[in-house]
Amino acid sequence: MAKSQATFMKKQLEKNRQKKKEDKEQRKQERQQNSTGGDLESMMAYVNEFGEIVSTPPEKK
Repeated sequence: MAKSQATFMKKQLEKNRQKKKEDKEQRKQERQQNSTGGDLESMMAYVNEFGEIVSTPPEKK
């Protein structure tokens, strides 16, 4: 007796879910490897006395 079509579809759907999960995990790994960091110092911005945004901290007088 042949297997039902429903069983075949269940297996195909499960394969698709598994492949999608693996692809997502692979993209996550690639993002982590290609990350530039994100430390606090690189994200800081300062405002100088003229109201301009600069990346260097102001000089103490």
